[in-house]
Amino acid sequence: MLYAQTTPEQKRKDLRAMLTPGAARQFPGSFTPLSAPLIEEKGFDGLYVSGAVLANELGLPDVGLTTLTEVAQRAGQIARLTNLPTLVDADTGFGEPMNVARTVQELENAGIAGCHIEDQFNPKRCGHLDGKNMVDLETATKRIRAAAEGRRDENFLVMARTDLRATEGLDAAIDRAKAMVDAGADALFPEALRSLEEFEAVCSAVEVPVLANMTEFGKSELYTRDQLAAAGVALIIYPVTSLRSAMGAVERTLDTLRSEGTQQPAVGQMMTRARLYELVDYETYNTFDSGIFNFEVPQHYTT
Repeated sequence: MLYAQTTPEQKRKDLRAMLTPGAARQFPGSFTPLSAPLIEEKGFDGLYVSGAVLANELGLPDVGLTTLTEVAQRAGQIARLTNLPTLVDADTGFGEPMNVARTVQELENAGIAGCHIEDQFNPKRCGHLDGKNMVDLETATKRIRAAAEGRRDENFLVMARTDLRATEGLDAAIDRAKAMVDAGADALFPEALRSLEEFEAVCSAVEVPVLANMTEFGKSELYTRDQLAAAGVALIIYPVTSLRSAMGAVERTLDTLRSEGTQQPAVGQMMTRARLYELVDYETYNTFDSGIFNFEVPQHYTT
């Protein structure tokens, strides 16, 4: 009720403990707090909050328009409702190295277990689009060093994301990855890899856990968990899957309402009132409320 029972500090320890090569932990994207307990109930390992999804939810493209305040607030609202660790997309860190350090501390305050910082120019663009511009090695490593030095909880996970595969090839991306690990990254996010062999090459090249981004309609094929585990991947994110599924359902229902004059044909595909109440834990709130207001007013005070 209200908040998860597991503390942010424990969630951070849990995240670090589960990230082992080949574990292929599954972190579905969560774009709304209501989806957080559902993801936990279904037995997943953690949650991922995508910068692209937060921007899209605000009706914006993923080109660096969201602010640290918006990301920290929404990610915190999501993280508070689950006992699972939450990993957040912090884009380029929202500014210069000092801003990156502040970003990490604001995400710590929001109850987040870890974040990733990338090596694109700001404003950035979605990792699976063409025409990305990359910062130089010094800038990329300064961001990671600032994030690592800025955290107050040593278990807050600082993950480095590199998009260099798209512009300079796999070997350059691996060299950049190694430098980011040397700068203090606890884990690695190689964006838009093209094959299982490329995932395997990255996993073999670095001594930190590696993430695989399984986003629909992107550069990477949608590999199974078993395939990615065999390649050595520690963590898999599905950043936009929930949002795309939800918006697809909304669009289909609106089409039905418009064409039929009623939503009745679509009701069977909707979450029921009972299931929704179960998800938001109405019964526990009701019991809590009754426990507080279960007294009787003494008779001599009623007149």
